[in-house]
Amino acid sequence: MNQTKYIFVTGGVTSSLGKGIIAASLAKLLQARGYRTTIQKFDPYINVDPGTLNPYEHGECYVTDDGAETDLDLGHYERFLNVPTSQANNVTTGRIYLSVIEKERRGEFLGKTVQVVPHITNEIKDRMQLLGKSGDYDIVITEIGGTVGDIESLPYIESVRQLVWELGENNGIVIHLTLVPYLAAAGELKTKPTQHSVKTLMESGIKADILVCRTEHEISDEIRNKLALFCNVKREAVIQSIDASTIYEVPNLMLEEGLDVVALKKLDLPKKAAPDLKNWNTFLKRLKNPKHTVNIGLVGKYVEMQDCYKSILEAFIHAGAANETKVNVISLHSEFIDASNVNEKLAGLDAVLVAPGFGERGIEGKIETVRYVRENKIPFFGICLGMQMSVIEYSRNVLGLSDANSTEMNDTTSNPVVNLMEEQKTVTDKGGTMRLGAWNCNIKAGTLAHKIYGTTSISERHRHRYEFNSAYVSQLEKAGLKASGTNPQTGLVEIVEIEDHPFFIGVQYHPEYKSTVANPHPIFVNFVAAAVQAKKK
Repeated sequence: MNQTKYIFVTGGVTSSLGKGIIAASLAKLLQARGYRTTIQKFDPYINVDPGTLNPYEHGECYVTDDGAETDLDLGHYERFLNVPTSQANNVTTGRIYLSVIEKERRGEFLGKTVQVVPHITNEIKDRMQLLGKSGDYDIVITEIGGTVGDIESLPYIESVRQLVWELGENNGIVIHLTLVPYLAAAGELKTKPTQHSVKTLMESGIKADILVCRTEHEISDEIRNKLALFCNVKREAVIQSIDASTIYEVPNLMLEEGLDVVALKKLDLPKKAAPDLKNWNTFLKRLKNPKHTVNIGLVGKYVEMQDCYKSILEAFIHAGAANETKVNVISLHSEFIDASNVNEKLAGLDAVLVAPGFGERGIEGKIETVRYVRENKIPFFGICLGMQMSVIEYSRNVLGLSDANSTEMNDTTSNPVVNLMEEQKTVTDKGGTMRLGAWNCNIKAGTLAHKIYGTTSISERHRHRYEFNSAYVSQLEKAGLKASGTNPQTGLVEIVEIEDHPFFIGVQYHPEYKSTVANPHPIFVNFVAAAVQAKKK
């Protein structure tokens, strides 16, 4: 196969229809047929990346191996395909404009008036083809963020129009994801919103090749025929996407609907062998038929919005299936936990994860949570800030350093057991300036971390500014908090654990980013197993 083929996924009627899941499901089916497939996301907001966005605004910020702070949809791409993404897989309007403006300042446009067309659209098209031109992929799926008709999306829609035309027949197609709502009062599904959405797309010069219709009820043949006629698509290209009990069912639903077959036909590509989904369906079977159930507390300060901890929640699904266990994640707001109610708040939990985060709010609740689970031998897992809270708790309550703290919360503490990294002290810009991406970690033999990973050398993804202060490592180790993993380049502590405990581990990195259906993360797998054992006692 010589030329890379392109599939563009747009959305209409409303946001949050699941373009990312449809894109990931189609990519999974194409990958399972033997095609080298990748997915990229183009977001219409002006932030250069989501790194500076409040989690309540945009959900979690996902981090790639190469240190890119990206949209959470890239997490779905990796979890489905089990293939790492990179900076090239996520582009925002802010990054596009920044690049164009920098080129203009360098005089690269030779005095031309810089305009949305052609300069912004050319930049978008270049980014859209970056992965395709690498030679690594047969098919590139590009998800366009936002909703067709939004003013922010117009440059992307125009770029797609141009690129489909430039690529030529059978080399680029458009999938339009839309909503077919059910009106209870009328007792029927309505196609008019989809018709209007497709019309809006056509006004921009783009004809949808495939319609994917999100619905709560089965779409009848009559409605499919009506949508095909009025939206100017083939009958076989009207694909139903009905609500599923889990996102991991969607590839099978799309297989039943023939989405991959229709896409390959329109791209003039052979179907090859039927998709090999044996391992995927084994995972689904274990997920749907658990032998155990555990309740795991997720203690954080963004718990009102599930997308804030999306990768953690998905990692629990992967680890639960690996243990044939249903994991009930109980969200607990750390701001409302204190010494007087911690017993009540954590009652009935088989294990507790203290989540990552930034800032002072809810910190004391996290520290009190760590104290309680440490003293009561409840399995504990701390991620990033959660690990730092375990260091502070141990310093205060075991080592006796009553004012131990992080300089993020109290920059005048006399015992800064968690401190700002040296290279961060001169940083003024907030975006893209943390310790980001994959870093190596050496694990001490014979530790819990070594047992979990089965190796003494790992690589994990980071996103933080503050670290366990190395000046306190020795005395904390003597007191029983072991530094079982360190970065070989900097000597900074990556993993802490307690030996005299059923399961107590804190990690400075974000293991949830690397958990996939095919490779559930070993810490999550072992943590869920510890919760199962705790429940049996």
